[in-house]
Amino acid sequence: MTVTAPARDTPAVATASHSPVPLWRLTAVELRKMADTRSGAWLLAVVALLAVAVVTVLSLTADARFDFGGLLGPTVLPAAVLLPVLGVLSVTSEWSQRATLTTYALVPRRMRVAAAKVLAALALAVLAYAACLLATAAALPFAGGPDPWHLPAAALGKAGLFLVVNVLLGVAFGMVLLNSALAIVLYFVLPIAWSILGEMVTALSGPAQWLDLSVTSGLLLEPVMTGRDWARLGTSVAVWIVAPLALGLIRVARREVK
Repeated sequence: MTVTAPARDTPAVATASHSPVPLWRLTAVELRKMADTRSGAWLLAVVALLAVAVVTVLSLTADARFDFGGLLGPTVLPAAVLLPVLGVLSVTSEWSQRATLTTYALVPRRMRVAAAKVLAALALAVLAYAACLLATAAALPFAGGPDPWHLPAAALGKAGLFLVVNVLLGVAFGMVLLNSALAIVLYFVLPIAWSILGEMVTALSGPAQWLDLSVTSGLLLEPVMTGRDWARLGTSVAVWIVAPLALGLIRVARREVK
């Protein structure tokens, strides 16, 4: 008679591979990280206060009569100047604080993390633009314009694109430099220096019309843009945003993580 030994309980071997973290979840994490720090929270608060101050001053000025489009442009300006700093920090903070080892241990795909950072910056620009629209609408009854709700669809899209371009400029500087202090300083200094050179040096005045992003992006806040204006904007965006982003992605992919 053969006695069969009782089968031992053996742990099941997991054969299923771990699925990658969804891109939307990485984007949400990166978006939350922008406001998690004290500096990020204060920067967002300052942007909100400046937007409220701008619409309040403009709408209560006795000799000013604004419609929606005329009031929206100045309201977007504070966000367009300060939010790119958060775009810089979203890319550079981990490299400056040596937290990249933890990040890439959890998500080993560097390009996926970089894409999440860019998408988070775009989401921040969209949320900030929505807040600017609400602030403008709230102040509009006091603006006193003859047709206060006049806002062409093209003007609405161009104002949003103006904010997106500036935020992406900050991300591009952060991606190519990977150093918070250096990227923030150069983000403010280089465009100003290029504008000054374009005005002072006659030989640079022509190229500056095509390569000065502060000028070409400012055209988005004008009532009408010609085909030449769009071509100038596209050229400056390619030089100041697309090229640095491409170089930055290569640098992120190849840089040693410490």
